[in-house]
Amino acid sequence: MSLKPLLKEAAVAQPVLGVVASAIVMVIALVFIALFELPTFLGWVSFYNLCLIPFQVMAVVLWGGANPSFVAKLSQPVKGLVMLLVTLVVAAVAAPLAFGSVGEGVSPPDMIPTHFVILAVPTTFYLSIVWGGWPFTNLFKNSIVAGLALLVASYAITYVIFQLFFDYSFLQGAPIYLQSAPQGMFNGVTALVFYVTALAVMFIVLCFDLWPLTTVPGVMKQPVLGLVWTVVILVGAAIALQIGVVSMGIDPMIFFTRATVPFIFGSIVVLNMLQNSLFAKMTQPLKGVVNVIAVVVIGVALSNLYGALAPIVTGPLASGPPGYVYEVWLANSLLSVTFPFLIFYAVYLNYWPLIKPNH
Repeated sequence: MSLKPLLKEAAVAQPVLGVVASAIVMVIALVFIALFELPTFLGWVSFYNLCLIPFQVMAVVLWGGANPSFVAKLSQPVKGLVMLLVTLVVAAVAAPLAFGSVGEGVSPPDMIPTHFVILAVPTTFYLSIVWGGWPFTNLFKNSIVAGLALLVASYAITYVIFQLFFDYSFLQGAPIYLQSAPQGMFNGVTALVFYVTALAVMFIVLCFDLWPLTTVPGVMKQPVLGLVWTVVILVGAAIALQIGVVSMGIDPMIFFTRATVPFIFGSIVVLNMLQNSLFAKMTQPLKGVVNVIAVVVIGVALSNLYGALAPIVTGPLASGPPGYVYEVWLANSLLSVTFPFLIFYAVYLNYWPLIKPNH
């Protein structure tokens, strides 16, 4: 398994490079969000953008951000633009397929189909990083085939999880309820928060460079690593929700947008945009501890910044039940727009033109 695309060695210009690049991309993301009226942004725009991410994650982790081979030979910015175009096309195929599978053709997509495409994102992360592409990289020698197979499997697994564990019966009688909505084991909102919080726990493990798993050689190979790491993130998510939602009584959506989402966003900045460079000279587990602290501080600060700018970018937004409009806007602004934009720039374009192209 290779974590190189997400945990690159620090470049000479880091962490300044990452800070400047992040600031530029966030400005672009906020301008992009401002182009749309709220219903449009929370509808098709966010739905489509969420469909960008699974392919993007797979392409970054398994393909190194450049595949097929001729793409790797291109110079920037052409290389990045080609991969961007491919990602846009794949999302244009995935979005209507996902919508048709769970959306009953009711446009624009609302909570239920949007939850489905959100779930596909952590599923792809889990298959690509936690499981290192196993078993697809073993079954298919061609990396393109392996990657596409993983992508299809991500949506298939997501669909099974969606049907078995998500229950939307609490929406019966509401305009957004769909007759085909799953009636699984857990409240749909709580299940979503749990599944995405497990992704935040995955990033905690990455902050520690997989320590202490790295101290046990027998664990550091697939599928053992995938199995152990999966247990770790599921237990971690369960503990987080037990403390935050059950013990402290925090509304799941508030917990999601005040804790889970900022942590994931902060992780992308620290591990990807800054290329894990802030505390590169430290050793584990101290490095992991300060990494997590940095992720929390940066994630919460940027989340609050977006919240403060929301009235300017989109207009006044009501927070809390029943609509959670502010919370949905914040989550989509950070994770369905800014997150993929950051990865496009850092990996596809390799920070061009802030740094010179490789060739």
